[in-house]
Amino acid sequence: MALVSGRPTVSNWLITGCSELLTLRGTVPRRGRALRELGIIRDGALLVRDDRIVAMGTRKRIERMRESRRAEKLDLDGRVVLPGFVDSHTHLIFPASRAAEYEQRICGADYEQIARKGGGIRSTVGKLRESSPKKLETRASAHLREFAAHGTTTLEAKSGYGLDWKSEVKILLLLAELHQEQPLDIASTFLGAHIVPPEFRRSPEAYVDLLVQKWIPTVATAGLAEFCDVYCDRGAFTVAQARRILMAGRACGLVPRIHAEQLAHTGAARLAVELHAASADHLEKLDRSDIRALGLSNVTCTMLPGCCFHLGLAHYAPARELIDAGAILALATDFNPGTSPTLSMPMILSLSCAQMRMTPAEAIAAATINPAYSLRRHDRIGSLEVGKYADIAAFDVADYREIPYYFGVNRCSFTMKRGEIIHSKNS
Repeated sequence: MALVSGRPTVSNWLITGCSELLTLRGTVPRRGRALRELGIIRDGALLVRDDRIVAMGTRKRIERMRESRRAEKLDLDGRVVLPGFVDSHTHLIFPASRAAEYEQRICGADYEQIARKGGGIRSTVGKLRESSPKKLETRASAHLREFAAHGTTTLEAKSGYGLDWKSEVKILLLLAELHQEQPLDIASTFLGAHIVPPEFRRSPEAYVDLLVQKWIPTVATAGLAEFCDVYCDRGAFTVAQARRILMAGRACGLVPRIHAEQLAHTGAARLAVELHAASADHLEKLDRSDIRALGLSNVTCTMLPGCCFHLGLAHYAPARELIDAGAILALATDFNPGTSPTLSMPMILSLSCAQMRMTPAEAIAAATINPAYSLRRHDRIGSLEVGKYADIAAFDVADYREIPYYFGVNRCSFTMKRGEIIHSKNS
């Protein structure tokens, strides 16, 4: 694949040589058997004008179009092409790794023991409060380049490592700046309810009051976030507290999301259904009635297998049962410094197939069109269709099933965001 150096600006692209063009055309969101429908065009091609797809189909048909003759040609030489990944759960902004805790867990300490000793989220909070915006921006920008190199073109990113007003705003403003200054789209989520901060440890209800009465209305009025999230679990916020916080967010126009049923069964998944949340994430501790309720709802069930893998847990979320119940399933990295320090969606696909028994087709739909639905962007991204953004990832494989098959290996050779090449191994 011959590309000019740098990141060229071209009005029209003819992208051809796609051995398998995975369009993901069809119903949105995908449930049950529809999750396996990838809309594959063999020996496919795409025509891109500015930032949008204007035609797609077989190579023979697209290359004959009059507009194709004036377009810059990109021959992908038999690669598998699909929509750019949509990573709908990340904690992008953080100051440092927690590699020391990784070693502690290997030696026998569990996540909650480390947290009780001042580690975990509180450790990151302390360091972030002391970090300059410039330092955080430099680190996040490097991560975003790696996201793009692994085929991700849109991601959701949360605050939650500040937990005081100054630091939470610092994160949200930085997310807004990054959204404008680099090519990946970033959907911002206010996660002031990550854990109770140290200064409110003896008065958690006072912190909830602060969130509900002051911080959430101000965040919403200032347009600093689209979503409001709560970590509802043992050691974090109760269902009653989460209900207050998410209802306050919804009243201000922030769409609910929730960390649910990760460490203990709390009822958080049922709360997600009750509040018509965009997404309930983690879900390792679901029971059968939760699965039935989620299957009947429009809540996206976002699986985060990277977290289970990194923590060395044997019990993953019940993806197969949720699919069989008709639930809307999505996959995300949960990129964060403590429990899932990966930004590789291909690795998440591998884990979903090997550990949660999802098929490669189900995993790809759960990493593209369904998370786009959870982020309220399925009309623009998540599938390759005429009129949608030219968000495209190409993989140096002959069969789409090889993307999760080569676990821990990045086969992404080309990423395009809104018609702009943002990653190429050959450039």
